[in-house]
Amino acid sequence: MSVQPNSQLPFSPAVRLFIPLLYAAWSDRVLSPSEVLTIQEEAFKFDFLSDFDKAQLQEWANPKRFPPRDLYKMWEIHCRQAADQLKKPDDRTLIHIGIALANQPDAPWNSEPIRGQLIRMEKTLGAINEATFQTLFSTPASIRDTKEKSNASFEIKAMQELLDGQYVDLKSKMRSLLSDPVFTLDIIPDKHDYRTKVLGWLHMLASQGLGALSYPEAYGGKDDMGIYGAAFEMLGYHDLSLTIKFGVQFGLWGGAVLALGTNKHHEKYLKAIGDLSLPGCFAMTETGHGSNVRGLETTAIYQREKGTFIINTPHPDAGKEYIGNALHGQMGAVFAQLIIDGENHGVHAFIVRLRDGQGQTLEGIRIEDNGYKLGLNGVDNGRIWFDQVEIPRENLLDRFGQVDENGNYHSAIKNPSKRFFMMLGTLVGGRVCVPRAGLSAAKKGLAIAVRYATRRRQFAPGPNQPETLIMDYPSHQRRLIPLVAKAYALSFALDDLLERFVHNGEEDFREVETLAAGMKSYATWFTTESLQECREACGGKGYLAENQFAALKADSDIFTTFEGDNTVLMQLVAKGVLSQFKQAFHEEGNMAVLRILTQRITVAINEQNPLIIRNTDSSHLRGQDFQLNAFRYREQRLLTSLANRLRGLIKSGKSAHEAGLLAQTHLLKLADAFIEKVVLESFITKENALEDANLKEVLGQLRAMYALTCIEKHGAWYLEQDYIANVKSKAIRKSIDQLCAELRPEVLALVESFGIPDALLAAPIAM
Repeated sequence: MSVQPNSQLPFSPAVRLFIPLLYAAWSDRVLSPSEVLTIQEEAFKFDFLSDFDKAQLQEWANPKRFPPRDLYKMWEIHCRQAADQLKKPDDRTLIHIGIALANQPDAPWNSEPIRGQLIRMEKTLGAINEATFQTLFSTPASIRDTKEKSNASFEIKAMQELLDGQYVDLKSKMRSLLSDPVFTLDIIPDKHDYRTKVLGWLHMLASQGLGALSYPEAYGGKDDMGIYGAAFEMLGYHDLSLTIKFGVQFGLWGGAVLALGTNKHHEKYLKAIGDLSLPGCFAMTETGHGSNVRGLETTAIYQREKGTFIINTPHPDAGKEYIGNALHGQMGAVFAQLIIDGENHGVHAFIVRLRDGQGQTLEGIRIEDNGYKLGLNGVDNGRIWFDQVEIPRENLLDRFGQVDENGNYHSAIKNPSKRFFMMLGTLVGGRVCVPRAGLSAAKKGLAIAVRYATRRRQFAPGPNQPETLIMDYPSHQRRLIPLVAKAYALSFALDDLLERFVHNGEEDFREVETLAAGMKSYATWFTTESLQECREACGGKGYLAENQFAALKADSDIFTTFEGDNTVLMQLVAKGVLSQFKQAFHEEGNMAVLRILTQRITVAINEQNPLIIRNTDSSHLRGQDFQLNAFRYREQRLLTSLANRLRGLIKSGKSAHEAGLLAQTHLLKLADAFIEKVVLESFITKENALEDANLKEVLGQLRAMYALTCIEKHGAWYLEQDYIANVKSKAIRKSIDQLCAELRPEVLALVESFGIPDALLAAPIAM
């Protein structure tokens, strides 16, 4: 569409009246729930709008579809022309532009009462942002910048774009959307009201098309797990109950149907799951078995004569436990042992209807509320028991295992263990996404604590002198700045994990699963640690509910044990690393032995000679080579010593299970070393790819801070291994203190670069 500045708008005068409101509302590329409500409901109260006019406005007010670019440009051109006609400062409003566009002096909207209603409607939409104001009016708005000016060496916008990565547009949309007044948080919400509010918020997100992001386009999605992960991350800045309910509905329930079902299930359910007309749950965990999914006791027994399954809970402790969406869900993906003629084919997933259209629980199903929890009370967790519940054969999610009309079981994956782990692939997506939301909670806590520390003063150096900012105390810098550095490190590592998860092939699945388990554990432990430190760093103010730490700590605490208990997951990580080590030996034979011996000799010559272990030069300590070599050495040393230990235990007559138990703490140390190395490698890759010199320099300082604090934490181990000498250990400690001082002028800008809007920080001490 070619737009001429003087062409007439091809719409009725009544529709033209509202074009400036629509232009301003869409200016951030987001039509928020408040804006939708105002345009679709308030505007339609006016009698002068015909049904055709209302249909036109309804089309433009669909939050899932930004107006065509040519149309939006046409709006801009005509709005600017109309704005140029307004000479009085008081006339510089969207409504006055609309009246000028309509150009009908005798129209109803020129009367004082209706004009007053229109102006109130404009106020309901909120203040026009500065960029839009300056686009419409030639004279710049006189708007005072109330934000504290940064003295950082880098541009905050550039750093934010670096952190946002390839999902910058989606993250920008989420910032605008979640800043809408309808998403305002209650300080201490009532449990039942809170659940209702969270459900309402979830419907608003679904109406924006966000729930279906990972689903195929045919079902309203974008077929992009990466953009779904980015949306999940941004929700972590808002409310973690909403974040988790979003994940349960669209990630677990919808993800189970998508990943474990076949086309018939997709056609029947996915669109309704994505738009939230079919709420559901993911019923895997049982009271008696927790993380032991293979040992689940719920059964699905096939009845040949009817062609149905009977879902049954054999005893109370086999009930499904802690099931999110249990009280709002109409259906569930229920995991049970598939049994045909007495033969158990292992754990499979089944779609089971829980409630009828009126929300009443169906016969044979008992659901109880889990009640109040430490946190996440906006999520309706419940327990579910099944008493001989009959479901059709088609309700088996049969991507990896099918039951034909004659009751015969078929699977292309003959190995039951491999089939079981492929079915558990739905959990990997959760383990990729959960730490992203957890890290957002940690970043929010750090932003609040650092903002407070750059405003709060305590103790004066002398009489009649100003008190000192608490961020200027070295002890306070030591508390917060290493945490900021680690938050950056985890951001880059989690981005790499998401990228690998999105693009992994079947041959990479086990490796991605290992990384996801480890990163989920490492990152969520960091969330718990950092929020506690931030709360303490804010003193009594941090203890007030209004300053967010109460909710952040309570809601994120469970992250360390759901989607897999962290300690259990870290054992899985170590076993994955051992498996790769064992496979290398199997494939390379004696060459693997020679390679390891060569590595040890090389390390002894290059890194453990007397000069290197005593090297205290700052450029050496801060250098990528020393840090990466130290991390890799720790991982390899723990790996080979663990392998030798396990082999010795098994040779002495211990079973593999007994040997694993005796070496369990060793396993956890190896997993920790492996994940720390992965995080550092991601950080170095990001740093080396940068072209912006200012960003590169500050990222180098943050990378050095992360690496040196990890080495300091494991200082006793490195000393035991003669990898560093006492004098080098002391120099590392001094180098960290020096880095804290160097990063002090940058730290406020570093947390501002997280891009958390003030509306989401919502803490008075951070404002």
